[in-house]
Amino acid sequence: MATAQTPVLIPPAKRPSRPVAQIASRTLIYVVLIAVAIAFLLPIIVVLLTSFKSSAEVDIGRMWELPSQLSFESFGAALNALSVGLTNSFLLVIPATIISAALGSLNGYVLSKWKFPGANIIFPLMLFGMFIPYQAIIIPLVQFLRGIGLYNTLPGLIMCHVVYGLPITTLIFRNYYAEVPDEMLEAGAIDGAGFFGLYWRIVLPISLPGFVVVAIWQFTQIWNEFLFSITIAQGTPTVTVALQNIAGSQIIQWNVQMASAFLAAIPTTVVYILLGRYFIRGLLAGSIKG
Repeated sequence: MATAQTPVLIPPAKRPSRPVAQIASRTLIYVVLIAVAIAFLLPIIVVLLTSFKSSAEVDIGRMWELPSQLSFESFGAALNALSVGLTNSFLLVIPATIISAALGSLNGYVLSKWKFPGANIIFPLMLFGMFIPYQAIIIPLVQFLRGIGLYNTLPGLIMCHVVYGLPITTLIFRNYYAEVPDEMLEAGAIDGAGFFGLYWRIVLPISLPGFVVVAIWQFTQIWNEFLFSITIAQGTPTVTVALQNIAGSQIIQWNVQMASAFLAAIPTTVVYILLGRYFIRGLLAGSIKG
């Protein structure tokens, strides 16, 4: 008669203990990373602490101290001083970003998928514009804008940022479209699609990562730009010019300045929070075949 066998319990294998050197090196890495993070966050902490202090409580020697009570008077004064600059910056950044992204996408499509005489010369010449500093062309640029009646206007400032942004937007889209299989465009051409038909039905629908990268880049660059704003559109000051006016006043109100800097940084911060996870993905899109 068969008897039931008692199951043999096998003890779980013990995990090998980590060497002391490995634990020490990992601990050192975390300590260094935390120290670097604190160093980067210190200015932000000072800005926030000072922003929430009243004018009577602000003292340079006690910037690190917490406010005795939260005060929002500095934000009200900052918003009042920045209202015109914030409005002008949004009216500048949104159309300039959209136009430069659309033109850069078309340029990248043409230079990557359509071969024509001189294409290998036009593209390097466009890239050369990335390395021309603003200061080198500011005088002829002002003269040109005066000649066409766009000096000291917001449309003139938009045109400058669009033209200056075309080299980088074209480069990003050209590298992105270079990895799009030519067979897709050939199949569309066989079906009867033309130049714009191929772009609208095949290229544009797969261009979201490229547009995200270009939008973040252009939005940040144009929002933080100062030289063009102070020289080309003095009558329509942007947020950076408004910040300079606050900082250059005779009465130094540290809490108002800090609150103004915080408010001016919110739009770019929001853009990075909403689209930041797509930024690296868009930069790397098309960089690896297979």
